[in-house]
Amino acid sequence: MEVLNRAPAVSPDGRAVVFILSARGRDFEGTVARAALEEHFWLPPDADAARLLKTFANGRDRIVAVAQRKLLARPVEPLWLTASDFVTR
Repeated sequence: MEVLNRAPAVSPDGRAVVFILSARGRDFEGTVARAALEEHFWLPPDADAARLLKTFANGRDRIVAVAQRKLLARPVEPLWLTASDFVTR
């Protein structure tokens, strides 16, 4: 699974980062909640869009790994990652 070249973007309401994954010959839209980035990737609560995207880029490998596992377990769309998806069990 890989993140395609389409750049991740901040959702219109600023509460998530939207990205595209390619798997099994299909493209899937993934979304990671801002709250997840704040809780697990040290995003400051008052961060602007540029900082939000930088935090996503810095945590990209982990985010993609979690997205891949979730997508393989439940191949449904939309793929929405929340803070609970990043809790290690």
